[in-house]
Amino acid sequence: MKAVIFRRHGGPDVLEHVDVPAPAVNAGEVLVRVKACSVNHLDCWIRQGIPAYQIRLPHICGCDVSGVIEQVGAQVRGVQAGDRVILSPGLSCGSCEYCQAGADNRCVSYGIRGAATDGGYAEYTVARAEEVLPLPPGVSFEEGAAFPLVFVTAWHMLVGRAKLSAGETALIHAAGSGVGHAAIQIAKHLNAVVYATVGADAKIPHAMALGADAVINYQREPVMERVRDLTRGRGVDVVFEHIGPQTWEGSLKALATGGRLVTCGATSGPAVSLDLRYVFSRHLSILGSMMGTRAELLTVTRLIGERTLRPVIDTVFPLRDARLAQERMLQRRVFGKFVLTPSSA
Repeated sequence: MKAVIFRRHGGPDVLEHVDVPAPAVNAGEVLVRVKACSVNHLDCWIRQGIPAYQIRLPHICGCDVSGVIEQVGAQVRGVQAGDRVILSPGLSCGSCEYCQAGADNRCVSYGIRGAATDGGYAEYTVARAEEVLPLPPGVSFEEGAAFPLVFVTAWHMLVGRAKLSAGETALIHAAGSGVGHAAIQIAKHLNAVVYATVGADAKIPHAMALGADAVINYQREPVMERVRDLTRGRGVDVVFEHIGPQTWEGSLKALATGGRLVTCGATSGPAVSLDLRYVFSRHLSILGSMMGTRAELLTVTRLIGERTLRPVIDTVFPLRDARLAQERMLQRRVFGKFVLTPSSA
């Protein structure tokens, strides 16, 4: 089969579109013919090499997969060849105390598809049967690959962790990113007032179309001051943070007294400074968040199927152009998601 692999860590130039053996299917697994796989920042970090993910080389990236079941293992029940499916990007053991409590994204052996395992930058991939979800009718394979990781992450951040409620205000950083464009829609679904940031004026109408009540171009106006103007000096109830040191200080200062900052990432770096006096004197909460639970993914999938939430696809690339897609993502030349499709799809 064709796949995009890397044999060593480095820049996008280490990606190769080559022939590799198709994966074998064990008794509890299914073989999926990949129809689409989206591109995530995690793919770039894995390719660059980070200590948190010790992987065997060569490696196939790709967290978000949609496709058709080609083969089922002898012990698989409930799904069959020909089913249109998506694969859960989160991998958990199903038996530890966290999994048993429904908090499977806190599993003691938690992993992410395409990081802990080979992923979807290929014509075929394997998954455990319990990681398979039906692709809702009417949802395209490209859309199916564009939503799982970013929408379940944004849902867990805003609903599971920050408890955003109707009438509250939220500041969503990087509206053009995968999690950013998902967060705007989820926050509006919760009937919150949404302010969003972008890095280019061309992205403003796209963010407004998703439901943002105001959009701030951080390249030409100070975000904190604009937020203060929009809220008449009060600040926002929730900041949706995934950038890191580039936005951290401003994010904290944009919060109202009693506000919550929820963070899932560190795109601009892992280390930030923190004045604890500001945190405790203003009763602020800082909430860490990673991925989401299976139950939350099922909820998001239902809302996608109902068209209450919609993934935005910027560009669909052939699989062989994975390098170009990653380069454009790193250059922030994207609104929504990039999706890869194998030539056999």
